[in-house]
Amino acid sequence: MRILFHWLTATVAILIAAYIVPGMTVTLTGAIIAAVVLGALNLFIRPILLILTFPITVLTLGFFSLVINALLVMLAAAIVPGFAVSGFWTALFFALVLAIVNWVFQIWHKTA
Repeated sequence: MRILFHWLTATVAILIAAYIVPGMTVTLTGAIIAAVVLGALNLFIRPILLILTFPITVLTLGFFSLVINALLVMLAAAIVPGFAVSGFWTALFFALVLAIVNWVFQIWHKTA
């Protein structure tokens, strides 16, 4: 039940972030699949990238992790039909908005 809730909130967060960020196009089916793909990429690929880029992440005081998130969004857009990003800066802004929306959902879930 808990994983279903996380999947649902990730889908809604993707839809909200795509609505806010210009240059993003997403369908409902694309958002559902993108939530699964982004979850899998964050589970398997992101830790490897964070370890490989640890020195540059330290030098940039953690801001390089936003670049990693943007690259993962671009990879998910290449994999998922119905989920498209127009460029790197759009993916970076989308990743930032997505993180904020997920953070708000997490706070809301803990207080409910």
